[in-house]
Amino acid sequence: MIEIKGLSCGYGEKLVLKDIDLSIETGQFFGIIGPNGSGKTTMLKAVTRLMHIVKGEIFLDGADMKHLRANDIARSLAVVSQTTPSLPMTVREFVLLGRIPYYKKLQFFETHNDNSIAERAMELTGIIHLKDALMSEMSAGEVQLAFIARGLAQEPKVLLLDEPTSHLDITHQVGILDLVRRLNRQEGLTVVIILHDLNLASEYCDTIALIDNGRVKKCGQPSEVLNYKIIEEVYKTVVIVRESPLSGKPFLLIVSEEVKEKCQKES
Repeated sequence: MIEIKGLSCGYGEKLVLKDIDLSIETGQFFGIIGPNGSGKTTMLKAVTRLMHIVKGEIFLDGADMKHLRANDIARSLAVVSQTTPSLPMTVREFVLLGRIPYYKKLQFFETHNDNSIAERAMELTGIIHLKDALMSEMSAGEVQLAFIARGLAQEPKVLLLDEPTSHLDITHQVGILDLVRRLNRQEGLTVVIILHDLNLASEYCDTIALIDNGRVKKCGQPSEVLNYKIIEEVYKTVVIVRESPLSGKPFLLIVSEEVKEKCQKES
């Protein structure tokens, strides 16, 4: 679905990503993790052509993205940003913004088909009952669902999510990720998601790419990437990795400074 070859890009003269090679297959739930400033969001910006690529190529369904029109990209890729501003519009109006890539020349209003697709997007995300509510009066979790619904209204092949669970409590974190995985499994949607929480990445992702210092440190299944040696090397934090008794996926336990000192004294 998405092939990244030798990608290097950044801001001004500063390169953030260096020689990135990644392959994201159709139908994958693909996670991107890494420390702050490692280049995770920059990668999504490069994939969506929001920043200049210094070197390398990005292919979408075999087509070089630099030759694709913006509307064609918007019909294939939908982005859910971590930014959720308060907007003076209803949920329905906001979700319908996802239909703009399909507007014909001199079309200013949505069609019956646009409305039907937006309604289904709101039903899939469980916010149809909020369609007349103002975005500015909704909770953070509800706003995030509206952003996902807008993305679905684009009828994309790939959903790109930049830390969609940031600032949400555990109930909304699990709810959002359960929804996205359901869309991935039942609707055949390819998912590329940036996550800070390594345990959530482990539990939900089929494949994880660990970015460190602008390069791919490791890419593979959660059990291959979330190795305590790799995590301690990249994050400079002592962790203990165990296997979930239910999913079999790795989960990480953080070791605090106080506990480390206690263990050192006892040893």
